[in-house]
Amino acid sequence: MRRTALLVSAALLTGLLPLASASAAAADDPAPVTVDAFEGEVPFANPPADGIFAWGSDADDPPPLALTARSDAPEGAKVLTGSYDISGYGGFTHDFAFDRPAHDWSAHQGIRFWWDGRNNAKKVSFEIKDGGANGEASELWTTSFTDDWTGWKQIEIPFTDFTYRTDYQPVGGIDQILGLTQMWGYAVTLPVGIKGQFAMDGVELYGKADPSLRASVVTDSAVYPVKEGGEAAVKVSVATTGSAPIEEPVTVAYETSGGTAESGKDYTPVKGELTFPAGTASGTSRTIQVSTVKDRSAEPAETVPLKLTVTGAKAPAETPQVVIDAHGLPYLDQKLPVKKRVADLVSRMSLEEKAGQMTQAERGALTAQGDIASYDLGSLLSGGGSTPTPNTPEAWAKMIDAFQLRAQATRFQIPLIYGVDAVHGHNNLIGSTIMPHNIGIGATRDPQLAERTGAVTASEVRATGVPWDFAPCLCVTRDERWGRSYESFGEDPALVKSMETIIQGLQGARSGKDLKDDDKVLATAKHFVGDGGTEYGSSTTGSYTIDQGVTKVTRQQLEAVHLAPYQTAVDRGVGSVMPSYSSLDLLGDGQGPVKMHARADMINGVLKDRMGFDGFVISDWAAIDQIPGDYASDVRTSVNAGLDMIMVPYAYKDFRTTLIDEVKAGRVSEKRVDDAVSRILTQKFKLGLFEKPYADTSGASRIGSPEHRAVAREAAAKSQVLLKNADGVLPLKKSQKVYVAGSNADDIGNQTGGWTITWQGSPGPVTDGTTILRGMRRAGGDVTYSKDASEPTAGYDVGVVVVGETPYAEGVGDVGNGNDLELTAADKAAVDKVCAAMKCAVLIVSGRPQLIGDRLGSIDALVASWLPGTEGDGVADVLYGKRGFTGQLPVTWPKSESQLPINVGDTSYDPQFPYGWGLTTLTKVPTGGATTLKALALLAAAADRTGSAEAGRTAVTKARLLVQHKLASTLTPTTAKRFAEADHLLLTGRYADAVASLTEAYRAG
Repeated sequence: MRRTALLVSAALLTGLLPLASASAAAADDPAPVTVDAFEGEVPFANPPADGIFAWGSDADDPPPLALTARSDAPEGAKVLTGSYDISGYGGFTHDFAFDRPAHDWSAHQGIRFWWDGRNNAKKVSFEIKDGGANGEASELWTTSFTDDWTGWKQIEIPFTDFTYRTDYQPVGGIDQILGLTQMWGYAVTLPVGIKGQFAMDGVELYGKADPSLRASVVTDSAVYPVKEGGEAAVKVSVATTGSAPIEEPVTVAYETSGGTAESGKDYTPVKGELTFPAGTASGTSRTIQVSTVKDRSAEPAETVPLKLTVTGAKAPAETPQVVIDAHGLPYLDQKLPVKKRVADLVSRMSLEEKAGQMTQAERGALTAQGDIASYDLGSLLSGGGSTPTPNTPEAWAKMIDAFQLRAQATRFQIPLIYGVDAVHGHNNLIGSTIMPHNIGIGATRDPQLAERTGAVTASEVRATGVPWDFAPCLCVTRDERWGRSYESFGEDPALVKSMETIIQGLQGARSGKDLKDDDKVLATAKHFVGDGGTEYGSSTTGSYTIDQGVTKVTRQQLEAVHLAPYQTAVDRGVGSVMPSYSSLDLLGDGQGPVKMHARADMINGVLKDRMGFDGFVISDWAAIDQIPGDYASDVRTSVNAGLDMIMVPYAYKDFRTTLIDEVKAGRVSEKRVDDAVSRILTQKFKLGLFEKPYADTSGASRIGSPEHRAVAREAAAKSQVLLKNADGVLPLKKSQKVYVAGSNADDIGNQTGGWTITWQGSPGPVTDGTTILRGMRRAGGDVTYSKDASEPTAGYDVGVVVVGETPYAEGVGDVGNGNDLELTAADKAAVDKVCAAMKCAVLIVSGRPQLIGDRLGSIDALVASWLPGTEGDGVADVLYGKRGFTGQLPVTWPKSESQLPINVGDTSYDPQFPYGWGLTTLTKVPTGGATTLKALALLAAAADRTGSAEAGRTAVTKARLLVQHKLASTLTPTTAKRFAEADHLLLTGRYADAVASLTEAYRAG
C-alpha cells in the first residue's frame, strides 16, 4: 500500500487557503487544463498505470472510491466520492503513468478543484508531486485547507503556496525546487478522528504563471559537520517555482554569528554578500567557505551558525550550522572499554540531554527535523508501514542518514538508534525477503533454521541503515482468539525457548561483540510478560476482545509458562526488552490487574535484578498512556518501574519536558535516569554508532537476493504441517492434472499476512514474491486455476484448494472483533465443490488454526500452511515431493471455538489434532509396533544417562512417527493428550519420558 501522507506540519495547519470561487480569467491567461474530470476517463488503478488509488495505515483506512452520478455536479455528470473513518492516516492519489512522460504545469498559476464542503472544521491536506522518476519517487509539495462550509466550492491554490515536505521525500529531495515541468500527479489526505464522506470534482490547472514572489533561496544542508581544523562548504542556491530564470536580482548577505563556537579562536569569521542577477537560471549555486581552527583542547561539538539575510526571495527555512566535531574526550576513544566510555559521557551530560536520550519519536511525527537536535532525541522509529518515498533500500538509508546528520548538531553528537518492527524479515521494505511468521518458524522445529532466518533479517535491515529490530516476540500463545497468535512460536514455553536461536541470528555473539558488524542488529525480546496469556473478553482497548487484556495466573504459572523464555533471552544476551500492553493479575499478590508498563516488581525486580538483564527496556507504542493517572504520573510510574526509553510517537516534546520536571521535583531520581541512559548508551557503543552513525549499504545487494530467498523458501517448506494424508494423496506427481482453487492460492498479500509493508498488511501484490500457485507452476505441475472453483472440474486427477485468512495485526485480528476461526463462505464453497469432484488436498493459509472438522471427512489431505512468506516455491517443494513434509503443530488444533483455550498439558484435552502432530513424507514410518517402541525406550533411557541429545531426539522422533501412523484415524482424548505431552517432554530433554508417553498413547489407540 503506497502512502503519501501521515502528518501535516504545524505551520501548515495554522494557515487557511482562500476558498473563493475563481475570478474571471485575464484575457491573456491560458485556458484551464483538465487534470481529472471524474467522468471515467481515468481508471481506478495503482502505479505504474495512470490511475486513482486509495491508501491508508491499515485495512480499514483506505477510503472506498467511486465515480458517482450527481445532478449537482459542478462539471459534467459524475464526481469522485468516498467515505472514511480513519484511525491512522488515509487518502487517495492520482499518479500519472510511469511509462509516459511527466506533465508540464509550469505555464499555470496554480491548481484548483471543487470540494463538497461538510462544515466539519477539519483540515484536508493537498499535495502535488514534482520531479523524480515517477509519482512514487517524486518530491512532495503540500498545503492544506479547512472544510468549514457546506456544499460545493471551488478551491484555488497558487503553486507558490505549496511547501516542500521532508518527511516522505527521497531524502534531501531531488532539488527542493518546485520546477513544475515534471509533474506526476496529486494526493489528498483525509481528516482523522471523524467519520465522514467526501466528494470532489473538476481538478484543473488555472491562470498564468505569476513571475512575482516565486524565487527562494535554499542551502544544500542544514548541518555541516567538520573535523576541527577543517573547512565547511555551504552551497547556496536560488530557485524559482516553475524553474524560470529569476526576474529580479536576489542578494544573500551572510555572516557567521552566534553559536557555541568562539569566533577567531574556533573558526575564522566570514561575512559577505552573494548576488544572483536578474536572469539567473533557477538552481544556480554559490558556495560559502567556513574555516575552523585546530587547537590542542579536548572539546564537545561546537556550532557556527551562518546567518543568511535574503533580499528579493524567500529565505531558507533554517539557518545552516557548521558543526565542529567533538574531539579528544574519553568517550570518543575506541580503545577504552565501553563501560568507561559510557561513564565518561554520562558524567558530562545535562539532565535535558539525558531526558532526550530516553525519548523515542515516530519519524513521521517530527514537526521539524531540527527537533532531533533541539530536543536531544535518542531514538526514532518507523511504525508499521511508516516508510520513505520511494520505499527502496536507498531511500531508507538516505532518510536515516539525514536524521543522523541532525544528531551531529548536538553537543556530544550522540547518534540516534533507529528501530523498526522487522518481525518476519525487513517487512516494511518492498522487495525484501519475507519469512514465515513466527508460528510457522515454530512449526519447523528447527532451531538452526530459526537462527538463519534471523541472520537474513538482520542483514537486510542493517543494510538500510537500521541498527535495531523490535523482534523476536517471545510470547507463549495460549488462546487462538488472540489476534497476535502468529507472532508466537507456539503454545509451549519449551518450544519458544528452543526457537530463541533467532536472537543469535539477529545479534551474533552473546557478548554483543558482533553488533557493530554490517549484518547484525540489536534484538528486542517482547512483550514482557504474559501477553500470550490474556483472557478472552478482558481487553478494554477499543473493540479488541483479548489483545492488551489481563493475564490472570499464579506465580507458579507465570514462572513456568510466560517468564521462562525471557531468562533464555537474557542468557543469550538480548540487547533490549519491550513490556506488554497487557495487565498482569498475579493471583495472591493483592494488587489485582496492573499494567505491565507500571510493574516495577517485574521489570526492575525480576527482569533486571533477578534475571540479570543489562540491556535497556523500551516501551511499546504510546503504551504509558494506558497507565491510570495523569501524564506526569504515567511518566514517573513507567520510568520508576524500570523503563529506560519511552516510545512516545507523537508526544516526544511533552514526554521530555515532563520527565525533566519530574526529576527536578524529586519524583524520579537522577540515579534512575543515569541508569537508563547508561543502558541505552552501552548498546549504542556496542553497535558502533559513534564511529559509524551513517548507513553501511555495502550489503544492500543481498536484500531479496536468491541466497536470502533460499533460506525463506526452506523455512516455508519446513513450516508446512501435514495433518491428514489419506491414501497418500500428497506428494503430488508432476504427471497429474491438478485443479487449484481458493482465495489464498494466488495472493502474496494473504500469504505474507499482517506486518507486511503496512501494519495490518493487505491482500494483493503488496511486494515481490512467489505465490503458492506460481510455485506449483514453477515446479512443473500441470495446473489449472479457478479462484472460486467456477471452472469445470471434470478430467482432473487431484484438486488443491488453498483457503484461510486475510491479513490483520494485533487486536484488529481478535476473534469477536469482526473475526472468527471459520473459513469464509467462498472458501467453504470452493472446498465443497472441489472435494466432491475429485481427490483433494486443502491448504489453510492462516495465522492460527481454522475450524475444519465439519469438512474433514470429505478432505483427503489437509495442510496447515500458516503464513509462509514471500516464497511460495517452498510450499510447492513439499506439495511435489522435492522436500518431505516434516512440520509439527506449534499449537493445538481445536475442534470447536468452545474448546478455547486449549493447550498441551490441559487436564481436559480433546483436540482435532494435538500439539506436535505432523505427518511426514520424508521417511518410511518405522514398523514393529510395541516391540520397536520398547527398543526405542531403551535407546532414549541411554540418551538420558549419557546426555546425548541427538540420540534422544532420534529415538523420540521414530517413536512419534510410529505412534502417529497408528493414531491417524483414531485420535481420542487420551491418545491426543499423551501424544502432545510427549512432544513437550522431547523439547525439555526428557527422552525416556517422551517415549513412555508415546507408548501409552500407542496402547490406548
